[in-house]
Amino acid sequence: MKICFYGRYLEEIIPFFQKHHYVCCSDNPDLVVTHGGDGTLLEAEHKYPGVPKFPIRDQRSAKLCDIHQYEKQIEMFLNDELKKTSLIKLSGECNGQKIIGMNDIFLHNVDRGSAIRYQVLIDDELYATDVVADGVGVSTVHGSTAYYRSITHSTFRVGIGLAFSNTTEVTNHIVLPEESIIKIQVTRGPGIVLADNSPDRIKVSEGDELIIRKSPETANIVGLDKFMCLDCRKLRYSRKHKFNQQSLYKDPIL
Repeated sequence: MKICFYGRYLEEIIPFFQKHHYVCCSDNPDLVVTHGGDGTLLEAEHKYPGVPKFPIRDQRSAKLCDIHQYEKQIEMFLNDELKKTSLIKLSGECNGQKIIGMNDIFLHNVDRGSAIRYQVLIDDELYATDVVADGVGVSTVHGSTAYYRSITHSTFRVGIGLAFSNTTEVTNHIVLPEESIIKIQVTRGPGIVLADNSPDRIKVSEGDELIIRKSPETANIVGLDKFMCLDCRKLRYSRKHKFNQQSLYKDPIL
């Protein structure tokens, strides 16, 4: 198997794989092993879309529990004991350009001192008209614990979530079926479309329409439940503040 290693401090994990004679390769890998955090995994998916990923948290910044130390995680991988997860991705299209996100796709205002205006259609039915806001976007289940949660103070387990950022009037966030098609028609710009932490951008202006829908592409992750382990999270957050058993981390999204 040809493995590409992506992230920081790779010298800490590569020796575990070299002992088993895996080949390091950055071109056309069979597997991408990421070392870092959520952002590193997102970056790797953008760079190597569709290639299976095995994410390992960097223990320098995120302490690992006893059962998820490097050697134990890699041993589980070698013994084919890690769960394989397929995550949906989202596609955003505007002005003949396309952008893909594993977590979310958002339209933001460019001028931080001026809001954008838009209306939203869901499956060609008008849902919100003349919305004045900083932005609007759609999230996957996996992405619901990220930016979507910071806007809505909620998460979800099925479907895709539509979130409105800093609207001047109350506009209800909504969770939709995966196959829903969301059209955002810009009535005042300028705006910019982003997907996850990708450097790719789509500029939008007054009169443009952004269409967000489920992508035919998927993200295939090995050991995602270990990467998002509750006990590891407790250790990580206990270094910053007292861990609250009743918080989101009691029941993480996997």
